[in-house]
Amino acid sequence: MAKQLITITVNGDEHELAVAPFQTLLEVLRDELGLTGTKRGCTAGSCGVCTVNGEEGEAILSCCALAVDWDGRSLTTVEGVQEGTELHPIQQKFLEHGAVQCGFCTPGLIMSAKALLDVNTSPSEKDINEAMAGAICRCTGHIKVKIAIREAAKVLREREMDSASGTAEAGAANGAA
Repeated sequence: MAKQLITITVNGDEHELAVAPFQTLLEVLRDELGLTGTKRGCTAGSCGVCTVNGEEGEAILSCCALAVDWDGRSLTTVEGVQEGTELHPIQQKFLEHGAVQCGFCTPGLIMSAKALLDVNTSPSEKDINEAMAGAICRCTGHIKVKIAIREAAKVLREREMDSASGTAEAGAANGAA
């Protein structure tokens, strides 16, 4: 089968790759780019361990997405979540609350949680349950995961408030000049 040349941006880095028509995004991430944080689980889209975030922040099951469909697009894997040298709040809270257990499903859980928190820093229990419904974890039962998500949401809300008050203070200072 003829391969197709695609350009994909992963974690801010642009890559040009020749991919087979039915090669999955998961295969490209792991086998072509060496980003093994995204795990191979069921390969049927039912366990969530392969979750990555699309350019709009949405959770994507990379085992079900064709790489050719990502030509010209961007995504983030668990390797790209960290903020410079600091862990993202969701990563930090997973560690603090022991929501990592064996670790196999952790990348998918983190990416699913991040997708939620990118659009909603005040998620209800229902919101959290819906966001995590496709992310299977046999070790934690999601109890510690949900605690970590609520705590990360709190950190992100505080950042939003600090940012908003900083903007308001800067505007007031500029207006007073």
